[in-house]
Amino acid sequence: MPYITATDGTSLHVKDMGAGKPVVLIHGWPLTGDMWEKQTLALVEAGYRVITYDRRGFGQSGHPIDCYDYDTFADDLAVILEQLDLWDATLVGFSMGGGEVARYLSRHGRSRISKTVLLSSVVPFLLKTSDNPKGVDISVLDGIKQKIRQDRFGFLKDFLPEFYGVSMLHHPVSQGVLDWSFLLASMASPMATLDCVDAWGTTDFRPDLQAFTVPTLVIHGTGDSTVPAEISGEKAAAAIPGSTWISYEGAPHGLFMTHAERVNEDLLRFLATP
Repeated sequence: MPYITATDGTSLHVKDMGAGKPVVLIHGWPLTGDMWEKQTLALVEAGYRVITYDRRGFGQSGHPIDCYDYDTFADDLAVILEQLDLWDATLVGFSMGGGEVARYLSRHGRSRISKTVLLSSVVPFLLKTSDNPKGVDISVLDGIKQKIRQDRFGFLKDFLPEFYGVSMLHHPVSQGVLDWSFLLASMASPMATLDCVDAWGTTDFRPDLQAFTVPTLVIHGTGDSTVPAEISGEKAAAAIPGSTWISYEGAPHGLFMTHAERVNEDLLRFLATP
């Protein structure tokens, strides 16, 4: 079943691998479900059933011209869980994908979910407002959208090295990883790439935090310049009762690749905890 149809008819490209307790990996902007290569291999080899999918507008899923909001994304996730008949599942959301985890729980409940993981996540709220003074100024988001409109591919070439923490003296990933990530991001619809900046940048997930009533692991890097830990991961961990908080010193946003071995170890340890 490589495709599942969303409630509005959009095709969602899904990969369902392995057997055992299900783990659903939700990708970040502007990549695809294939970003989880390192985690998929480790989880399948450890005896888990791993489900990845391309968010609408990205990768091999359908590219509608609109409907890029978190209520729709959460409903897409719900359809996937229902169609695959997944129960006792763990949801793992990276960056933008953390928003799907939060909105799914508040919109559809926890009956199918046993655990959740927020990895470099945008939860609870990125935008700078009067009651979120340390957030990201709206001008930053407007600047990102302007660059995407002017030259989406040039923007991606500039964005990805920072995403992985690459600098003149520090190369945590190979040129091959940068090229691969560029290809994944290039597959996205330009409308989705633009509209999702508003989705992950301005959606307030603080009201959704009360829906986190299952064991939750929060992982974030202190060197994340894309989604700073002090306005996201730290706040999410503090607001979710009983959550487990793990900080990776100096790690960038794309730690699923730069710190893949550690992420895999922490994830497997959390999954094995009763």
